[in-house]
Amino acid sequence: MWNQLEDFFTKLPAPAWNLLLLGLAVLSGFIFKWILKWLLGLYAKKQETDFSLFRSIITRIGQAANYFLPLLVINWMLPLMELKPRTSYFVDKTTGILLIISFAAVLIGLIKVGQDFVTHKYDISVQDNLRVRKVRTQLLFIRNIAITIVVVLAFCAILLSFDSLRRLGSGLLAGVGVGGIIIGFAAQRSLSNLLAGFQIAFTQPIRIDDAVLVEGEWGRVEEITLTYVVVRIWDQRRLILPINYFIEKPFQNWTRTGAEIIGTVFLYLDYTIPLEAVRKEFDRLLTTTELWNKKVSVVQVTNASERTLEVRFLVSAWDSGKAFDLRCYLRENLVTFIQKNYPQCLPQTRVMLDADKLSAAASIPAI
Repeated sequence: MWNQLEDFFTKLPAPAWNLLLLGLAVLSGFIFKWILKWLLGLYAKKQETDFSLFRSIITRIGQAANYFLPLLVINWMLPLMELKPRTSYFVDKTTGILLIISFAAVLIGLIKVGQDFVTHKYDISVQDNLRVRKVRTQLLFIRNIAITIVVVLAFCAILLSFDSLRRLGSGLLAGVGVGGIIIGFAAQRSLSNLLAGFQIAFTQPIRIDDAVLVEGEWGRVEEITLTYVVVRIWDQRRLILPINYFIEKPFQNWTRTGAEIIGTVFLYLDYTIPLEAVRKEFDRLLTTTELWNKKVSVVQVTNASERTLEVRFLVSAWDSGKAFDLRCYLRENLVTFIQKNYPQCLPQTRVMLDADKLSAAASIPAI
């Protein structure tokens, strides 16, 4: 039987033999990938938590492995194929280039798997997330740098696989110094952004999910890339700024040293307002809401104009989002309280009338 199989394969024409090897290579690569996916899937199902490292591996690397494993087996079987020298060179170079690209995709997938693991370990939804936001900011910058390095190295590996480009590179080596100076002047803006990215990643004037006031807009830092920062405005708009903006220009960071923040509410009331009653209502409102973190609660008259008193209500909350909601809650309920109980104490304009002048005006006959 084995002799018959051997005779069958030896009598096959070269194109059929090459197609057979190609089919076996692709099939074996996919079989190995399916077995690996099945094993990882078994481990992923055993995970009781929402996050599974094996599930992340399947998601991030599965698509790249569909191409990398068959190409790897094809590369191993190339010496067994019966090809003409020119065809063999073309197939070998094409397979090598595709193998480099697919391997780079696998490496990028592994980088993203590491990002998923760190992101799960450092949950940003916790109450005091200052340390988590520090790690997340550095993680995003390191991920972008690592992916850029993988792409550049893959591109260089593809170029160096051609002898003509390799010789060309050695001939241009003497002009690298002058070319580097020219490129440096031409790309100094991009280089400054890159250096600003390094500075932000490690000195961290801003971090992911920081509450910032920039260009007159309040929002949260949603994304930090190598060249720009995305700030999600409170009304869901996105403000996109170059990354060196946060190095060169002043801005407000409301969560630089912690998520807790103090908010203020101003009311302008008549001089007749009973402040003690308003203070008691303010304290009652704070005890009925979970937005207040029970640390700061102050009522003060901070100014007095010719018509009204400026009353400031100072409160603290766990973060800027809760502080905004708490301020709105207090403002609405305090105004309602004053409207119901002391409507005469809302701002009003007084006019002094002289009784004698009114009598004299009333005695003048109408024309």
